Amino acid sequence: MPPKKKRPVLHAVTVVALLGASSYLTVELRKDEQAKSPSVASVIDEPSLESSNGQQGGKQTWERLKNPERTVLRGAKGQVLATFTDGARTATLRGPSRTFSEPSETTMKVVTEDWVRLMPEPWTKGAEKEQWFKDWFKKYYGSQEDDIFAFATQYLPGAPVKKDSEGVQYTGRAYYGPLKPDGADRYEQTDFYDYLNIPYTFRDGTTKYPQQDRLRSVDCSGYLRLVYGYRARYPLMATNTSGDGLPRTADAMARSKAGVDVIKLQGPSPWYTRPKNIDVLQPGDLLFFKMDHRTGNHMDHSAIYLGLDTEGHRVFISSRKEQNGPTIGDKGGVSRLDGNGFYAQLFRSAKRL
Repeated sequence: MPPKKKRPVLHAVTVVALLGASSYLTVELRKDEQAKSPSVASVIDEPSLESSNGQQGGKQTWERLKNPERTVLRGAKGQVLATFTDGARTATLRGPSRTFSEPSETTMKVVTEDWVRLMPEPWTKGAEKEQWFKDWFKKYYGSQEDDIFAFATQYLPGAPVKKDSEGVQYTGRAYYGPLKPDGADRYEQTDFYDYLNIPYTFRDGTTKYPQQDRLRSVDCSGYLRLVYGYRARYPLMATNTSGDGLPRTADAMARSKAGVDVIKLQGPSPWYTRPKNIDVLQPGDLLFFKMDHRTGNHMDHSAIYLGLDTEGHRVFISSRKEQNGPTIGDKGGVSRLDGNGFYAQLFRSAKRL
């Protein structure tokens, strides 16, 4: 991503350095801190058998799979160590086990060995032989540096506040947006630069300025742009039509050419149809929902797929009006894609960036 207007390049470099040093997901919160705020996530420091920076014992094999076209790395016992999808920059790597939870909202927990990271280039068949990938894989396989899931959970209730060298707060509890005059609904159109309270210049030269009443807020698609764009550095569009990368709204994201459509939008508009099979989903995928008749044929909610919870259900994290911000909780609809819950019935498509 380019530097923001009126902010030196040093700012972006500083943020990256801070993220690399983050220990938010590598230690348990102290008990006295837990009494003040809920534990959001922790790492169980018991690395997998194959999580030592790619230097595992035994033979490893690369295998090509279809639907979608992808390459997987298998360990000596046939276990999947990493997955790379053609046309996507996100990769899922096996690493130390982590537990994600949000005790203030739900008893649901996600225990996972999946670490979702952004590669410098989209994956292509045979890329495992290329030097750029070898360098990247050596650095990140087995690494506990913050990944997509770490970024995503740093905006839940109770998340610690972190600031960069210029005093910009880039983590900590996020909200959805201010209430409308009716006192029931909340304003949308709240992007990542509103949360950060900084002007931001996109790659096409467009500069956007924060709305002061949206401080520390992100709507559902703004949350994805905060996690994948500002934090993980995936290219961002200034609007739905200006520039290239991840667009502004959930509908534009669902229909964009960015990444790979792993579950395509199907059926007649405006409601389309619920996918019959969601087994293709991989942790880190973007999810899209049709929830509101007032939005016509537009997808109107977006989320990040986390994987299976401890009860075997497929769950996600998203910023919601009902919760007033990012959550994996179950108020306003359980965060599950299977079964017949509110969100499960309205799930429509998925994309792998």
